[in-house]
Amino acid sequence: MGLDVLLGSRGEHSLTTEVRQGLHLDLDRPDTAVQQILDVARAAPFAGILGSDDSTVEIAARAAGELGLPHNPPAAARLSRRKDLARAHLSLAGCAVPLHCLIDLGKPLESQMAGLPWPCVIKPLNLSASRGVIRADTPQAFVEACRRVARIIADATDEFERTHLLVEEYIDGIEVAYEGYLKHGELTTLALFDKPDPLVGPFFEETIYVTPSRLDHDARARVEARVAQACAVYGLSTGPVHAELRINRDDAWILEVASRTIGGDCARTLDSGADLHIEALAIGLATDRPVETVPLEGARGVMMLPIKQGGILRRVEGITAASRVPHIEKVDIIVREGQELVPLPEGNQYPGYLFARAPTAEQVIGALRAAHARLTFVVAPVFRMTAAAR
Repeated sequence: MGLDVLLGSRGEHSLTTEVRQGLHLDLDRPDTAVQQILDVARAAPFAGILGSDDSTVEIAARAAGELGLPHNPPAAARLSRRKDLARAHLSLAGCAVPLHCLIDLGKPLESQMAGLPWPCVIKPLNLSASRGVIRADTPQAFVEACRRVARIIADATDEFERTHLLVEEYIDGIEVAYEGYLKHGELTTLALFDKPDPLVGPFFEETIYVTPSRLDHDARARVEARVAQACAVYGLSTGPVHAELRINRDDAWILEVASRTIGGDCARTLDSGADLHIEALAIGLATDRPVETVPLEGARGVMMLPIKQGGILRRVEGITAASRVPHIEKVDIIVREGQELVPLPEGNQYPGYLFARAPTAEQVIGALRAAHARLTFVVAPVFRMTAAAR
């Protein structure tokens, strides 16, 4: 795209050879991070600033706003990454969101259970990829889940995020993922993904995404309307939008609306040759360039490979057999031998992805399931060293 890239991250140097400049940012101190960006911009003005994940969208919005570059209002970006604040704003605006409340981990849990809906879902305030999300069907399970999530968020730098959890009513229904973008406040849909595997808990490990959705016209329209409504309530105006919703007879319920692209390598399902790459789209929006999209042809899908057993990865068997399944385009294993595989709810990384394209969504789903059945992750136990008690 003819742009020089400066990668701002927690590391001093860029992580890929294609990006030759790196800026070390203290993402735990947003004011400092924004000032660091502004200092660099004085010497070399930027064409745009893009936050690539939930931890950076607010910092990017603040810095872009200071420099007069395309951006979402920082308050809107904050809502898109903080589940509790988002729920409160959406609820006040009459949007369809689950019943919810905050739990203070510094107070007795038993005294905070009065009036909770059963089953309910416990969530950290700002983690992604379903990390720390647990369904509880009973008071005992609720207490155990809260204590488990408390250990997951124990290192959070924000005190409120470290000491509070979101609890909400479990919504039974079909779950979908929405991908689109905003330009000057106008929402455009890129794709609506079905999630054919049931996500009923106790943990919510996502696996298959497939598009086009098999929902009827009315249901798809309701999803788009709810996402547009949420974007308006947040105040989002520019950039990519990723949303998760549950659909039942009552409504399309908003679970998440994030001001970023779809996570991980799942974005490859949206590629259309040289005509559409979601990263180029996001950069175009951040630099106020004209953007064009093309309709996606046929059916396509991705499977985020679940971690069935935690441990140290020794090898992955069956890659060749999986790649030979009809309609499979790619088997992408991103973990390496010697890395630890950590299942949900503690883990936050998928070991790899399967990609498929076919004439129909049913064929895509069948290919992904068949390829997954041919893969075996061989792991060894993890032995942890602890200090001996005196």
